[in-house]
Amino acid sequence: MTAQEGIAWVQIEAQPSLNQAQERVRAYAARLPDVNGFNLGGGWYAIALGPYTQTDAQRVLRAYRADGEIPRDSYIAYSNTFRQQFWPVGANLLNLPEAVAPTESQAATPDPDAEQQAAVQVETQPEPQVEPQIKPADESPAEAQRSERALTREERMQLQEMLKWAGFYNAAIDGAFGRGTRGSMAEWQRANNFEVTGILTTAQRAELKRQYNAILDGIGLETVRDDTTGIEMMVPMGVVSFTKYSPPFAHFDAKNGDLPRVLLISQQGNQDTLYGLFDIMQTLAIVPENGPRERNRNGFVLVGENDEFISHTEARLENGEVKGFSLIWPRGDEERRTRLLSEMKASFTRTEGVMSPAAGEGDAQDIDLVSGLEIRRPKVSRSGFWVDGNGTVVTTIEAVAQCERITLDADYDAEVVFSDAATGIAILRPKEALSPAGVATLREGAPRLQSQIAVSGFSYEGKLTAPTVTYGTLSDVKGLGGETQLKRLALNALPGDEGGPVFDAGGSVMGMLLPHDFGTRKLPENVGFAIDADTVRAVLAKAGVQVSTVTEQMPIEPEDLTDRARDTTVLVSCW
Repeated sequence: MTAQEGIAWVQIEAQPSLNQAQERVRAYAARLPDVNGFNLGGGWYAIALGPYTQTDAQRVLRAYRADGEIPRDSYIAYSNTFRQQFWPVGANLLNLPEAVAPTESQAATPDPDAEQQAAVQVETQPEPQVEPQIKPADESPAEAQRSERALTREERMQLQEMLKWAGFYNAAIDGAFGRGTRGSMAEWQRANNFEVTGILTTAQRAELKRQYNAILDGIGLETVRDDTTGIEMMVPMGVVSFTKYSPPFAHFDAKNGDLPRVLLISQQGNQDTLYGLFDIMQTLAIVPENGPRERNRNGFVLVGENDEFISHTEARLENGEVKGFSLIWPRGDEERRTRLLSEMKASFTRTEGVMSPAAGEGDAQDIDLVSGLEIRRPKVSRSGFWVDGNGTVVTTIEAVAQCERITLDADYDAEVVFSDAATGIAILRPKEALSPAGVATLREGAPRLQSQIAVSGFSYEGKLTAPTVTYGTLSDVKGLGGETQLKRLALNALPGDEGGPVFDAGGSVMGMLLPHDFGTRKLPENVGFAIDADTVRAVLAKAGVQVSTVTEQMPIEPEDLTDRARDTTVLVSCW
């Protein structure tokens, strides 16, 4: 491995002359650290920040973009993109042999006065203007026109796209080479020291394309033909490598860190298979919830994005085969991601064959994995209970704090309609009409001391499909500080039970289980507290919710209590 491998830069500008590049690099250096200038070849000069690790480069790119310190089209670049360094004066961060580097003693003992003098010299003694050498054309204008006529409409439109990217064209992308396109070609030729004719030769078009694709340098874009999946396409093999088959996916994972990632998708099936894949993909961690989704009879496109990455998945059904791909790319590198995605789409080719369900060596069995991909999971899951026929739910505030999304029983979106910080109670309502199988009946008054109680909750935070009932006893009818609204319990509850209903022996709800670390003290494992039903009812009344109440009832059989708990308890998840 060379010293430059793994090093990343944030390229913020490219200028068509050294004088322009020096002017811009000084402006950036006056307000930003780590500013460097490099020759790109072809008469272009880059201004870049660095050197950084790839992770740090992504962080710097996001931060400076967000603050407006650098252009929105800045992107991550790598050392092999650059040639000789021209800024700072005398620097040679790429360790190129022809560079004149400072001596060891100069590097060890920098002289501020000398640095200031050097800066003044740069400002006051600009480089003498050298007449640019006009590069000879590889074709005459007539020959260039003949080669141009062989271009397809798509190729002509791509040429306009490249001229637009280079900053020389701002009209419609229509493939028609009129006055505006000819003028932009002439300006590009002038900036790159070619004879100005307004007609790009074959070699000039190749040079424009090389400049356009420079943003993809360093990611090792190459054509991959995979006979197991029956797919051929361009894949950035410089940053990912094949790891395994896990039907219906072929996994290409990042060589360094977690991102980027590429998946090839291949399986036999019909429209039901396609629709099922569409639904399953949306449960995976690689497809964040935010982003557009589009599905039709024969295909779908899924885009998901969060603060860390953007994923693009598309698949199509043809001749009984579902094939497609996913690209998961770090956020903050949008121009490169967009360009790479365009190359992958354009190169995607269905070849003979489809992945067998038996392909690969098999994944370790894990309830949280689907075909080797992690299922998207909530930040936290706790318990709650239905209190009316409209689907109103009581739970603990801690269960729904700082959530982007709240769900009930993993399927139904809900929102907080009332909360009471003094009691720790939150009241939720589903965003769509629900009719729960059972609702809680709140007990009036406290049960007898040392009587049997039971907590119903999703102890394992949703890993089990039904709530667990944990039995214990009522140790005290008040809190440790004499709080009358608290009830002390002797039982071994788990964090997933918090917010769940506490039942008396007759099946009435006598309170809501509070978090184990409620207040400022850490409680022993076999001690818990519940906020009593009278307090829960008072908070519900403030929110305008009427509930059923009952006085003490005769004890019921444990089987009946379990059935009542299952119908009454709800899984509350914070995403």
